[in-house]
Amino acid sequence: MAEYPTALGASTRDTITLLGKDLAEDVMGEVGFGELAFWLATQRRPTRGETRVFEAVLAALADHGFTPTAIVTRLTYLSAPDSVQGALAAGLLGGGSRFLGVTEDCGRFLHEVLKSVQLPLDDAGWDELALTVVRARREAGALIPGLGHHVHKDGDPRTPRLFRIAEEEGLRGPHLALFAAIGRVHPQVLGRTLPLNGAGVCGAALADLGLPLELLRGFALLARTAGLIGQLAEELRDPVANEIFLSVDLNNVSVPPAPGRSGATERTPSGLTSSAGPREERAGAELRRREDGVVAEERSDQSNTGGQHG
Repeated sequence: MAEYPTALGASTRDTITLLGKDLAEDVMGEVGFGELAFWLATQRRPTRGETRVFEAVLAALADHGFTPTAIVTRLTYLSAPDSVQGALAAGLLGGGSRFLGVTEDCGRFLHEVLKSVQLPLDDAGWDELALTVVRARREAGALIPGLGHHVHKDGDPRTPRLFRIAEEEGLRGPHLALFAAIGRVHPQVLGRTLPLNGAGVCGAALADLGLPLELLRGFALLARTAGLIGQLAEELRDPVANEIFLSVDLNNVSVPPAPGRSGATERTPSGLTSSAGPREERAGAELRRREDGVVAEERSDQSNTGGQHG
């Protein structure tokens, strides 16, 4: 008979084990959810400091207002109130390269740099490495994940707080060190100062904890699940989804068909160009106005390299 080994959950008639522990006696009421999530992903119990940093990341990413993920969750619940799981899934499926994905992007980006260099010994060395990285990204026309924010233009309050927590716990490792150095030196290359955003610092912190890079977006989605539950709870108390729906439904404008036109806006290094009609052009103008050219956590300041907008 085939065997399927697992170190996670297993059951007998009388017991349930999880990570080699008795679930009822050793885990329930003894292990916090954040600690357990870390433990499940790494199959080792985190230290108190690791748990504190990890849970700080989850708190930082739980909710960020009326983002597309939150709006689609509310709208899906409006359409199918019998399917809470569908509403949550809709919001989570919207997490990607523009929203929520910067956590993974930043962690991977920093890791790729660090795996091919000798780690600097002081801030001057980190700054030199960061300058090389920023210049290379600039020349390649590539994004710098985690740099810039569409709202927190003078600084994302989550960033220094997470740096402090990691420092206090002795967990400020090379990913956070490089990210901090990028924050210090990028104005020399870009000609302007952009904030290090919260999603980026979360990715750096998770990478320093040694968590699998392939799962960094999963941790962002874990955090956002709590936020989306909150969005649904608020929708039950103070509904706005129907108003959002009606604002579109009652204000749509019919336009003539345009065969052969993609209707998409395209981004060039100088900004947005559109092969579309008036509606898309208005959307492009609004995007240019709101973006200021930049990428962040959920919608970042990207004028540093031009391109995607988060």
